[in-house]
Amino acid sequence: MRHQLKTHPCFNEEAHLKYGRIHLPVSPSCNIQCAFCRRGVNKTDQVPGCTNRVLSPEEALVILGKALELCPEIRVAGVAGPGDTLATDHAFRTFLLIKEQYPQILRCLSTNGLLLRERIEQIKEAEINSITVTVNSITPEIQNEINEFVVYHNEVFKGIEAQKLLIEAQLEGICRAASETDAVIKINTVLIPGLNDGEIGAIAKAAKEAGAVIHNIIPLIPQQRMADRPKPNCEELHAARMAAMPYLDVFHHCKHCRADAAGVMGKNHDISAQLYGEERPIQDIFSHG
Repeated sequence: MRHQLKTHPCFNEEAHLKYGRIHLPVSPSCNIQCAFCRRGVNKTDQVPGCTNRVLSPEEALVILGKALELCPEIRVAGVAGPGDTLATDHAFRTFLLIKEQYPQILRCLSTNGLLLRERIEQIKEAEINSITVTVNSITPEIQNEINEFVVYHNEVFKGIEAQKLLIEAQLEGICRAASETDAVIKINTVLIPGLNDGEIGAIAKAAKEAGAVIHNIIPLIPQQRMADRPKPNCEELHAARMAAMPYLDVFHHCKHCRADAAGVMGKNHDISAQLYGEERPIQDIFSHG
């Protein structure tokens, strides 16, 4: 685990400056709808959930090979969208191909956690090294302001019932992943001033008890149904991180990466344009390092 943390640029701030990662956009659909999330296929938006195109697992393997030629510092191949990694089997097929052809590359998945407890055997088969679970609230009433609905086994849930289902699945999934796999568990929390900022410590405590080891608190990008909400300022972000620190290590350098990001984050070195053949304008992605 310590070796993984040492070389994983999304888990370690020193690794962030010298090792690279690639996100492979192979997961086309999601099973929840966050009020701030904007997923899409485009070349410009510098936000999570956006990608040049959705790849097949076989195409993703080709892209990874090109990326390693352009940026040998890449140590991690992750799937972080544009939908949820566990909502389809595409990510697992991709990880199995990577495991076979590039066994030295760490395999990392990001998920909302709804299906995490049900996908443990596939995680073990793919030998996933790290798992990031986005936990924005552990209070159903607050989560109901953040998440619009849950699709669970082809049934749509809304309201408090949906949020209780999601929160229970997330914490149980983290617990099972931590106890039954060798993966390092990180949680992400989108900080939304006036909504979940008062429960960051409680989220961190619950995540630690479930088995997580690191917390990434990232500022809200005001968009979609939360377009009118303010971004957290530096003081609010600092206070949230301080609230989490008694329970978990806190990561400070998230860049709000796209689902097709690639390169060394700490050097502002994005090779995605070379991989996909399109230039993208640089936009403010609001990182408070």
